Amino acid sequence: MIGTVDAVREALGHDGFVRRYDTAADTPVDGLPGDEGAFLACSFWLVDALQMTGRGKEARVLFERLVGLANDVGLLAEEYDPVAGRQLGNFPQAFSHIGLVNTALALFGDEEAG
Repeated sequence: MIGTVDAVREALGHDGFVRRYDTAADTPVDGLPGDEGAFLACSFWLVDALQMTGRGKEARVLFERLVGLANDVGLLAEEYDPVAGRQLGNFPQAFSHIGLVNTALALFGDEEAG
C-alpha cells in the first residue's frame, strides 16, 4: 500500500497536491484541450492514505495546506492551481467539502471523542 501511495504521488503529484489523471498525456482523458489544476478531493484522499499508512505528520501538513486554500467564507472549488495560486473549476464543489470533512474526522475525530 505504501508503494501505491508513493506511485500515485509520483505519477499524479503537482506541488504536493494530486491531479485526477495525467494531464501531460497526448490525448486528454476528459477530451478537453488544455490543462487542469490539482483535484482537491484526490488531494484529501491522499491525506487519508498518508494517515492510514503511518505518515501522520505528512498527512497533517498536507491537510493544513488544503484547508488554507479555502476562501474568506471557507469555500473550496473543484481544483487548485498551485502555480497561479488560485482555485479553479466548479465553485463551490461539494466533493471538496466532503473530502475536507471526512479527512478532518479521520485525522482529529479521536481527539474530540477523548
